[in-house]
Amino acid sequence: MSKLNRERNVVGKMIALYCRKNHNSSDGSLCPECDELLRYAYARLDRCPHMACKTSCRKCTTHCYAPAQRERIRKVMASIGPIMIFHHPVDAIRHIIDELNLF
Repeated sequence: MSKLNRERNVVGKMIALYCRKNHNSSDGSLCPECDELLRYAYARLDRCPHMACKTSCRKCTTHCYAPAQRERIRKVMASIGPIMIFHHPVDAIRHIIDELNLF
């Protein structure tokens, strides 16, 4: 799986967990707000000119996200990041490895 696909996978799972926790989505579907954020995040990841070499969006200096969307993504990551390890441990650890650029 490519780094882009791994990043898309993690972002998708984090937004889904966030939506379930904060918007009471229960059947695996996203509320309209979270669905829009996910589509926006995927579009930005797909167009990222640095995906092959950067360690994480958080450390990137290009800032592909519009300021309001960047804050929404940060809110999701801060809220869900710590519990991601319990819901999707393999994906969480791979994301940490990618972010630290260990391999």
